[in-house]
Amino acid sequence: MEKTDWQKWGLIGVGLLFFTIILLFPLLTVFYYALEQGIDLFIKSIQEEEAQAAIWLTVKVALIVLPINIFIGVVMAWTIAYFNFKGKSFLTALLDLPFSVSPVVVGLMFLLMFGIDSFFGQWLATHQIRVIFALPGIVLATLFVTFPLIVKSLIPTMNAQGNSEEQAALILGANSWTLFRKITFPKIKWALIYGVILSNARAMGEFGAVSVVSGHIRGLTNTVPLYVEISYNEYQFVAAFACASLLALLAIFTLGLQNTLTWLQKRKFNRH
Repeated sequence: MEKTDWQKWGLIGVGLLFFTIILLFPLLTVFYYALEQGIDLFIKSIQEEEAQAAIWLTVKVALIVLPINIFIGVVMAWTIAYFNFKGKSFLTALLDLPFSVSPVVVGLMFLLMFGIDSFFGQWLATHQIRVIFALPGIVLATLFVTFPLIVKSLIPTMNAQGNSEEQAALILGANSWTLFRKITFPKIKWALIYGVILSNARAMGEFGAVSVVSGHIRGLTNTVPLYVEISYNEYQFVAAFACASLLALLAIFTLGLQNTLTWLQKRKFNRH
């Protein structure tokens, strides 16, 4: 075997070893401990009232956040990709802000904005509106950390395909809704679905920002990641690993769906 072959297989071996130790083995460990005492206890742990409340809250937050992210994502991507204006580069740079700021800092920002000692917090308390330690605060924190995912998925596709077809449709008298439904959406649907999948996975798995604004109120403001932490700290290992395995399954499903979409895109491209 030539020297280059040894180098190639050596690098592949190092990559596989790293993947196994850092990624695959910890993931399998979660499922092992979740099912260690039997499937019946696993199901019972998930069916507990507090676990069900955490699961339902996580789903509810995702159902609220996703439509907002889709609308804002499409509007921002359309604006950045199809229009030139002052401050465009600054707006584009701001899309990376949620990735560069620690989620804990994000939660703290909302706590300082809407906490009881803040200006907004006093006004909200006067009108008996709860944001912090309630569903609205969790939604706001989740929105902050997830909204760039759809935008950044759409912008490359929209930049690459251009807006010549949209301009032609406008000249022919198409209204905005018809233009989007008939022309823009078919061009961006794969990128939009890809962004929605990523946004949903991040929304359901967010911990740091939600941890700060939730208050850890049992049965009310604990999402699945927070419930996992609390259960583990209280030595309820089966409950912790059972819910952690649900998040792990979500990650695996997301990865599989991403690869499926990539394969479908390539297959469609090859046909044309």
